[in-house]
This record gives sequence, C-alpha cells and structure tokens, in this order.
Amino acid sequence: MMKVNRKVFAARCALITVFLFFAFAAFSQPVDSLTYKIGQMLMIGLPGNKADTSSDFFKEVKNGNVGGLTIYERHLTSENAADNLRTLITAYQAASPIPLFISITQEGGLVNRLKTKYGFPPMPSAEYLGRMNNPDSTKYYADNIAYTLSRLGINLNFAPVLDIYTAGNPVLGDRQRTFSADPALIEKMAEQMIRSHDYFHVNTVVKHFPGHGSSTKDSHLGLVDVSNTWKATELEPYRELMRKGLVKAVMTAHIVNRYLDSSQLPATLSRQMIGKILRGQLGFNGVIFSDDMDMKAISGQYGLKESIEKALTAGVDVLLFSGNIPGQPQITPSGLVALVKELVTEKKISKSRIDESYRRIIALKTRWK
Repeated sequence: MMKVNRKVFAARCALITVFLFFAFAAFSQPVDSLTYKIGQMLMIGLPGNKADTSSDFFKEVKNGNVGGLTIYERHLTSENAADNLRTLITAYQAASPIPLFISITQEGGLVNRLKTKYGFPPMPSAEYLGRMNNPDSTKYYADNIAYTLSRLGINLNFAPVLDIYTAGNPVLGDRQRTFSADPALIEKMAEQMIRSHDYFHVNTVVKHFPGHGSSTKDSHLGLVDVSNTWKATELEPYRELMRKGLVKAVMTAHIVNRYLDSSQLPATLSRQMIGKILRGQLGFNGVIFSDDMDMKAISGQYGLKESIEKALTAGVDVLLFSGNIPGQPQITPSGLVALVKELVTEKKISKSRIDESYRRIIALKTRWK
C-alpha cells in the first residue's frame, strides 16, 4: 500500500496555496458578474476522460459557467489512470477563471471510483472500519484516501457518510456505506476521516442530511419517504461534528420526512429542513451541496426550473448535475446559468441569495489560502 510522505505533501500544499492566491487575485474582477457567481453554484459531471480544448464543454468551463467538476469511474483510462486523470484535471483547472472544485465520491468499499485495477490502493468500506473500531486502522485508510485524492488534484470528497446503518436499506446499509447503527461510533469514525482529509487539504462533504440511513428505497429511482422510520438520533453525528467545528460542507438527501417538514418536500428542496434545522437549529453556515439533481426523486417529480428554484430558495449553495443517470437529458452549464438568471429576473430568486452562496463557496475554495 502507498505510504504517505507528509513532508513532501506539505511542500506541495505550499505551492498550491501560492497558485490559488494568485489565481483568485488575477480573476477578482470578473467574478463580480452575476454569470460568474451563478457558475460557481454548478457542479457538473465531466463529459469524457480527455480535455478536448475545442469542445463546447471546455469552452463553458473557460467562460466561467462551471464552479466544479465531478469525477466518476468513466473518467479513468485502463492504462496510466492516475497520470491521465491528473492531466485531465490540470487542463480544466488551467482553463477556469476561478479555481474549480474537483470532486469525487470516494467512500471506499463498493463506492470506490479509484479501484485497485487502475493502480490505486485498496480502500475498505465504512462498514468494515466501523466493525474494526480501531483508530489506527481508520487513520491509515483515511490518510491513504486523502493523499490519493490530493496527488491527483481532487480537492473535494463527497464523504464521509453520516447515515445510520439499517439492514435492508438498498442504497446504504446493504452496500456497506455506513459506519454503524450507533451515532457515537459514526461520529468517531467520521471525525478521523475528516481530519485526515483536512491534513491533505481535501474538503469533505458529510451526507446525507438529515438522514437517509433508515430508508427502504433508493432515491436514484424515485421519491423516498422516511417519515415512519427516521429517528431524531440521526442528527447527532451532524450536531457533534459541527460542535467541534469539523463540518465545512453538507450534502442534502432527496428524502421526504413529514416529521421534519409537513409539506412533504424532499430535504434538498425544503426550506424547513435546510433553513430552520440545518442553518437554524444546528447553526451551520458552510456550503450546502445538493445530491444529484438528475436523480429520479427530484427529476421525476419536478421540472428542472422548479427544482432549481425550490433548492436555491431552501438554501442549497451548489447544485450537482452528474450526467451519470441514464435517460436524463443533457443540460449545458450555460443553459443552467440562464435558468437561474431567469429566476432572478422574475424575482423568484434574489441577487442577495446568489451572493450568500457565492461567499460561502469562495470561502471554502480559499480555506487553505
């Protein structure tokens, strides 16, 4: 397995910090425009595993219509996977007027884009680490995940999962993605994952707020209601990790919970769950990412413009469109920017609301400046 040389990594981080400082300084003027601010609120799945500088998508990134890119296994090549992915990321970063979030969902276990067959180190599941309950083991694997991401140029991981283990959950518990049924153990494991990522300057996004662990259906496939199974203890890992100042970003779940919002809006679109509970009761003021807006729990129930309006009104800062859900129409970043601009023109979303998200996003991007 790969051993982490922390001194070498610290030197690399210093160089990256210098790059970010000058990048933001150089492009401080254009980001005052509404287009750039809205672009920062969009996380888009890459269309291929090569950076075609003549492509429309590359031009979208260059024009500032994209704030972040997300990586899947489809972006890896069968040979020289690490070098090619690093080259791909570097090309897009160089083109973007504002440094990009480069994200991945690298939980380990079954949800593991960077597999050993591509030359990456083995990364066990959250369930395995929870069963082991060994701080040294958790730190070892967490360090390996974080270092692997950092050396590729990936600066944001949609992990760790804070959902509770429930047998029969088809998308979480049954896929070994949860640490435990015990909120205290979840907190313990997640804390080490976050601290390891912080050391290597990789942002973490805890998920899926306010708790997807007790669901019996998959929100990729349709609307999921946890009203009869959700427990208030599912908020405890969020509360404790926030109390320690460790949570800088949260991903929302596409789940309905009538106990928390009688309007039956999924959490991603719920002002009650995001505004009152996450922002209000828990006092969270970091960046809120939606789960994939292409998932059927959202796209199968709401029109695109309506779902964007409700998500932004609820308090979501970054909208994720993965392009990884079969059958979903491909929407261009400039098309998404235009939709949000329409909402601003129609006074359904205020410019001040856009500004709030923009400030949070830039604060996270410049966290280690």
